[in-house]
Amino acid sequence: MNTLVRAIATVACMAAALGLLFVPLPRAFDLSTRIVTVELIARPSTAVFDYVTTPANWPAWHPSSLSVTGATDHSLAVGEQTTEEFRVAGRRGRVVWTVVERNRPDKWTIDGTIDGRPAGTVSYTLTPDVNGTNGTRFERTFVYRSPTLWFVLLNAALLRAKIQAESDEAVKRLKNALEQQARQRE
Repeated sequence: MNTLVRAIATVACMAAALGLLFVPLPRAFDLSTRIVTVELIARPSTAVFDYVTTPANWPAWHPSSLSVTGATDHSLAVGEQTTEEFRVAGRRGRVVWTVVERNRPDKWTIDGTIDGRPAGTVSYTLTPDVNGTNGTRFERTFVYRSPTLWFVLLNAALLRAKIQAESDEAVKRLKNALEQQARQRE
């Protein structure tokens, strides 16, 4: 009988410990991930800014962006929203992005929500190339929060590296698209 009680207690403890992995973390307990990708693009910052802040262009350069709806045909202003169908690290979903900062041509920031819950923040920071080449140093930063301990573990083991690789590929594609666009106009 003692063995049975111990076995039940062990299973109960394991179930409780496993359950703790899925308990939402308090907002004050910030385990955010920051994905940063930088590329020098041989285009003026205004051209880069206008292109990247127009959601209709996202599927052309970002491999995770499957489609966009809503405000898509212009560079979005603060308060405007667009909805994006995405596939990030193998996960499909729909996010509503709201512009929270716009300082053309230097900075643009959007906050995303999935089913009404915070999903992350994407910021674009553009700086004129200091070498006088009429190019732009483009920095894309994606910050997302780990909502549970399970997500912390999954993120560390798998997700972060995949998301970084997708972001790196996206910014390389952006550079190629904008520079090819410029060559075609010459």
